[in-house]
Amino acid sequence: MIVTFSRTITIGSTTSEDELRRSRAEGATTAQIDGDPAAVTAAVLAAGLLGVVGSADQSAIAWLVDPHDAIRLHDAGVSGARITVRTSGPKRDVLDAAVRAAAAWVRAEQNEVAAVAALVDLPGLGVAISSAVDSLEGALRAIADGASDLIIPHTWSDVEVGRLRDALADHLLVERTALPLFASIDAMRGMLSPTEFRAWCNQTDGSGAARPRYEWAPGRDMAAPVPDVRFSAEWSDDAWTRRAPSADTGRSRPEIARILARSLDGEAPTEIEVALLFTARGPEVDAIAAVADELRERRCGETVSYVINRNINYTNQCYFRCGFCGFSRGPKSLEFRDDPYLLSIDNIVERSKEAWALGATEVCLVGGIHPSFDGNFYLDIVKSVKAELPDMHIHGFTPLEIWQGAATLDVDVPDFLAMLKGAGLGTLPGTAAEILDDRVREYLCPDKLRTAEWAYVMISAHELGLRATSTIMHGHIDYPEATARHYEVLREIQRRTGGFTEFVPLPFVHMGAPMYLQGKSRPGPTWDEVVLIHAVARIAFDGLIPNIQASWVKLGLEAGARLLEAGCNDIGGTLMNESISRASGAAHGQLATPDELEQAIRRMDRMPVQRTTLYELVDTATPA
Repeated sequence: MIVTFSRTITIGSTTSEDELRRSRAEGATTAQIDGDPAAVTAAVLAAGLLGVVGSADQSAIAWLVDPHDAIRLHDAGVSGARITVRTSGPKRDVLDAAVRAAAAWVRAEQNEVAAVAALVDLPGLGVAISSAVDSLEGALRAIADGASDLIIPHTWSDVEVGRLRDALADHLLVERTALPLFASIDAMRGMLSPTEFRAWCNQTDGSGAARPRYEWAPGRDMAAPVPDVRFSAEWSDDAWTRRAPSADTGRSRPEIARILARSLDGEAPTEIEVALLFTARGPEVDAIAAVADELRERRCGETVSYVINRNINYTNQCYFRCGFCGFSRGPKSLEFRDDPYLLSIDNIVERSKEAWALGATEVCLVGGIHPSFDGNFYLDIVKSVKAELPDMHIHGFTPLEIWQGAATLDVDVPDFLAMLKGAGLGTLPGTAAEILDDRVREYLCPDKLRTAEWAYVMISAHELGLRATSTIMHGHIDYPEATARHYEVLREIQRRTGGFTEFVPLPFVHMGAPMYLQGKSRPGPTWDEVVLIHAVARIAFDGLIPNIQASWVKLGLEAGARLLEAGCNDIGGTLMNESISRASGAAHGQLATPDELEQAIRRMDRMPVQRTTLYELVDTATPA
């Protein structure tokens, strides 16, 4: 059973923004506003808090109201996810409001929790009982009486919350915001004002739970918050970070434990089950990582591969407008850190020759879609590089570039791919995938390829003998069901063609992303979500896609190396001047030497091996 809690501060209409910011820094997510909220609502949102008010006549993100007001809100079109019903008046009114408003919670005083639990324990009613508590003893008593949601003082320390977590031996404790777990981001986008939506996104992870309070995010130049003895960083108290995961094995939901047991027996999880795995919390994250690591050992042994390659991003000018992209520049984008640029083909060839001289076996060619490009540009690059470096593997051109190149030459995608293959193209990068769920793509990259079109390019390439990598970019506006759909699309393609060589999760780097700066996305994935995206991939793709890569470009070498114990068997490439992640604000990504990659691998007690793009081993023995 999941027990949720909210760290709440009660405020008046004269509370200052400075005080609100201090309460947010102390842990608060929610401000319960007594009196008229008009004077303080802007300050509440500016401080990063979500406001709850007590009257249907007042505007807010959420309401704690009497039964009559709850029905009024419902009749006005307010979602029950934003409504908590007070236990005031006759029991029949409380029950009627809970039913008709489809309220998320009924708020009960501690001494009435048991009576309210008996009242709402009825078929067809899914309301939870919430109770405000001020002590560990009160919290445990409320839960024993039937509460499954707690309102706790925002001043509770991490240690105090940890004591509550550990006292709930048979429950999974999860922090929420003013809104319930699993609140739909699509629904919230339509319900909340832009300022409210920004505040909610900044507070939540992909499951709608409250984010941990650490400052780390993918791309930031700081150590990931992963504990030394476990993977989950959901909690920061010593009792959690210093405890081995084996001490928490009984805390996973039974349905997740069953999925993991079947996975070890060779039964792949269904799409619905993959979505459930992405909702994992705390001890469940550690359990999933452990199963992924066992499957990795069975399939790949103790070796970890890497490739010596160079990324050549030949232009940052692009006429597509993807909300996540901090790399793209228009012709007049001089206000950005990087000026618009376009490399000549001679420059691309020279950079390829430099990479070959440094031992690279691959050049990865990816760029923006420049307004002047047509399919001949891509063909000329391949021919020119191959003319100078016939043995260099060209890993190039996203499905979007393939689609655009074919369109500009007025040929079909398979025909253009055949032309590229004939010119010397070796493999395709599986980028431009982002999230292969059109519900997300509609907001994330509305003018880009849709899922079926991306799949058409990949299947066409595979059928021509061009293999490809596969990717996902997560931590923005995605959610478990959409991520599971992405995995299922890749599984459907792989079952059909077998053409994917690897899977590479790419965490969203938010700092320079337009959609984050506009308040339209979350600030990247949490560390636990990073662990899950890799570990669940190993489980979902077991027997289909053999290689799972940790992207040190987004995470840094140390964090990437830790994921070698969560299902990953590859740590990527040396890259040499990758600029897409840097343009979005990442501090990593310019270059890792082979020696640095090997040292990171050895620190995890694994054996490094150099590979080619197609995962053939490179003989690195010194000649006699």
